[in-house]
Amino acid sequence: MENHLNLTMLADFYELTMSNGYFKQGKQNEIGYFDMFFRKIPEDGGFSVMCGVEQLCEYMKNIRFTDSDIEFLRSKNMFAEEFLDYLKNFEFCCDVWAVPEGTPIFPHEPIVVVKGPLIQAQFLETMLLLTVNHQSLIATKASRIVRAADGRKVFEFGSRRAQGAYGAIYGARAAYIGGCDGTACTICEKMFGIPAVGTMAHSWIQAFDSEYEAFKAYAKNYPDNCVLLIDTYNVLKSGIVNAVKVFKEVLLPMGKRPKGVRIDSGDITYLSKKVREILDKEGFSDCQIMASNSLDEYIIRDTLMQGAKIDSFGVGERLITSKSEPVFGGVYKLVALEKDGKILPKIKKSENVAKITTPGFKMLYRLFSNETGKAIADVITLHDEQIDDTKDYVIFDPEYTWKKKIISDFKAQKLLVKIFENGKCIYQPKPLCEIRDYCKQQTDTLWDEVKRFENPHKYYVDLSKPLWEIKNKLLEEN
Repeated sequence: MENHLNLTMLADFYELTMSNGYFKQGKQNEIGYFDMFFRKIPEDGGFSVMCGVEQLCEYMKNIRFTDSDIEFLRSKNMFAEEFLDYLKNFEFCCDVWAVPEGTPIFPHEPIVVVKGPLIQAQFLETMLLLTVNHQSLIATKASRIVRAADGRKVFEFGSRRAQGAYGAIYGARAAYIGGCDGTACTICEKMFGIPAVGTMAHSWIQAFDSEYEAFKAYAKNYPDNCVLLIDTYNVLKSGIVNAVKVFKEVLLPMGKRPKGVRIDSGDITYLSKKVREILDKEGFSDCQIMASNSLDEYIIRDTLMQGAKIDSFGVGERLITSKSEPVFGGVYKLVALEKDGKILPKIKKSENVAKITTPGFKMLYRLFSNETGKAIADVITLHDEQIDDTKDYVIFDPEYTWKKKIISDFKAQKLLVKIFENGKCIYQPKPLCEIRDYCKQQTDTLWDEVKRFENPHKYYVDLSKPLWEIKNKLLEEN
């Protein structure tokens, strides 16, 4: 979709007023360092999932101000002609680092780092946050739903309830990375290779003289992928009865087996048990049962705990909008300036402790136990700081510094990867299926206690001693 619409001007207006001001103050070539991070995991969960890096790269590769953009800005009578000339000849030249898509992420970690001319780095804020916030939100929700399904397939069914076309398309992409097996959104298979799935709506059945005729027609048209929707009238009295009849009369004589039935309303737990009994009794134990209709991780978990006989789930509005918490609170803050080749850390103070930023040009490490393969903690360091995993390493709580732990026999892995160098994209996107597999593998490195839906164990995110000392010094200054 990027090829059809230039999104350069999708920016908060203050990005332009600040950029114009920087230019007029002679700061256009001053180097700034910005971090994207988030403060709270949606739904008080144990972790979030990084997503949206590929679309962020596409945006940064295509930043350009058209003649009509320049004329529009000129009409505002707020911008210097020299600044408008700068925009007309705009050439992106920032360095950018990002955590790879599919990686579990935690509050206050730098998940995107931008270094570059102050005007350019500042201008990225809106689209950078929009892109990563949205997809990370949906990938996180999908991860929760997939984990609740406990190995059963989950399909994203929410296009019609998404917030616009971009919400549907990139939401489906994020849901796939988070673990979903496919989507109802057809264009997503064309664009990304995500399997597009679907059979029929209730309108198909209502369009025929009877439910039986509707099922019969569908089975004849799609004998290799026959999944029938059985709740249009009555699941047990007519839906499953007519489905079994068509399976026997149409599919079996053709040498075909039914793929499944779908239940979209009613008490899914009770109905799935009864439908399973009937299918097994009639010789269709291989026929799967899919459930849909306003599902989320809690409903899925509860139905399975109650013994529901469901093989797969179609999840719509509560996934594609992350209905229970539809905002991912990522923010973008200036953390350093560079003058005469020297990096000067900057901090934002606040009476709200959660809003105090961590200053400086930084790197993010994840420490893994060599014995278990599990993630032990994350450590935010200065960018050129090295964690030597051949020696013991001491981590400590940045707020309660007396809380310390010695880490031994571990592997230290840098999480921030450079994706742009001097304005040129050096990011090589992986196939979406590989990102999805990576997400599952990385999620498996977290202890189950971190993955709980309620009251998860708090994962350690600490500062290195040199970084903590810089932050503490700036906090103590007036």
